[in-house]
Amino acid sequence: MSNNQVNFKDYIRVILDYPQPGIRFKDITTLLNNGPVYRAAIDEMRKLVEHLQIDVIAGPEARGFVVGAPLALALGVGFVPIRKPGKLPYETIQASYDLEYGKDSLAMHKDAIKPGQRVLIADDLLATGGTIATSINLVRQLGGEVVGAAFLIELAYLTGREKLDGIEVATLMKYE
Repeated sequence: MSNNQVNFKDYIRVILDYPQPGIRFKDITTLLNNGPVYRAAIDEMRKLVEHLQIDVIAGPEARGFVVGAPLALALGVGFVPIRKPGKLPYETIQASYDLEYGKDSLAMHKDAIKPGQRVLIADDLLATGGTIATSINLVRQLGGEVVGAAFLIELAYLTGREKLDGIEVATLMKYE
């Protein structure tokens, strides 16, 4: 399958009124379960970020794992999981962020990022930017340099890019 022939949006299922009325949920599972399309998507994302000279990729659970880990493999770099507090077995740092109705937190191992490492944050979707801004905060607490963020999908109308502190953002698909 030639990457330039793939319209990746054709492999995104839109589910109306999920998880609440008025939401048009972009479901990536239909892309992920098609091996050649999934591979093509990761390959295209690799092309978008390889110029950043990345040392390591960090991704928030859970879908950041299914984007970030294969992208790290394609680039020949390591992968760092960012998890909910209490899910990592070693010493961690954590940061909280606001949700529409409440708060949430993310954590990383204290030794996951070395000072000066060039880090790419990867996730499936950029929406409001809260999860990614918190991920950036955690990487910076450990002395990492966030050189970019990569997403399968960006919901541009939610303006999440504005929370990302001016870092380079690469997206495979954008919904205006």
